[in-house]
Amino acid sequence: MLSVALICLLIAVNTLAHVLPLLLVALTKALLPSERLRLASNPLLTGIAESWIGVNNRLWDRFIGTRLSVDEGAALEADGHYLVLANHQSWVDILVLQKVFNRRIPLLRFFLKRQLFWVPLLGLAWWALDFPFMGRYTPRQIARRPELAGRDIQATRRACAKFRAIPVAIMNFVEGTRLTPAKHARQGSPYRHLLKPKSGGVAFVLDAMGEGLHAILDVTIAYPGGAPSMLDLLANRVPEVRVQVRRRPIPEAMLRGDYANDRRFRARFQQWMNELWREKDDDLARLLR
Repeated sequence: MLSVALICLLIAVNTLAHVLPLLLVALTKALLPSERLRLASNPLLTGIAESWIGVNNRLWDRFIGTRLSVDEGAALEADGHYLVLANHQSWVDILVLQKVFNRRIPLLRFFLKRQLFWVPLLGLAWWALDFPFMGRYTPRQIARRPELAGRDIQATRRACAKFRAIPVAIMNFVEGTRLTPAKHARQGSPYRHLLKPKSGGVAFVLDAMGEGLHAILDVTIAYPGGAPSMLDLLANRVPEVRVQVRRRPIPEAMLRGDYANDRRFRARFQQWMNELWREKDDDLARLLR
């Protein structure tokens, strides 16, 4: 456990060393008088974030013996505009994605639960980098307070308005939660290795970004030894992670429609997502062999 404590200490030092200048730049950005000047500060903020991830990746290489196998049939662009869709089994997924993509595509930006804003240091860093925070209200909450119904959609539109002006990789864990056997059984999922996809978030991003997105990066993450915890990774109990990256075109028909109010469009969109998820399930089965 000594090595785990050392890695955690080094990650904490790295985080502190990068978050403090990030917040200083973010505060300066907030005080700038024009949108043009604020946009000019984005590359510096992104560079600090990518440096933080880069140091974490070097710590992985130095202290973690996990073998990362990547099947990458996609040409990646550091200045591209991507929607990144991935399956979700573990918090380790995020470290894997950062290891695979850092400085090879734009900084991954996640839609985060609003409660994560209060994570020490990181919450403010995510805010400074324009990560959108979502309420993710339950039907019961919306029934009690109907005005909550459109808040997440509006938050998505505000975030995407900022993202249209910069190279971006918008990250979406389409299942909406981490896969567990209990969740899989409770859903009655038709997929062997996946939960059902939640199409609404993808639809709202495509609607808000329109032709501002150039492609989908379809990422499949497989853990042959079973989904690990973060401690498993840090303690070198994860022998291998396998990742497949597919670049997919965005069907033009999926960019033009009202997911919330057009029942036919919603059915077509869900059918498209279900087919993509069926292919991902087959890919995952192959990666796990």
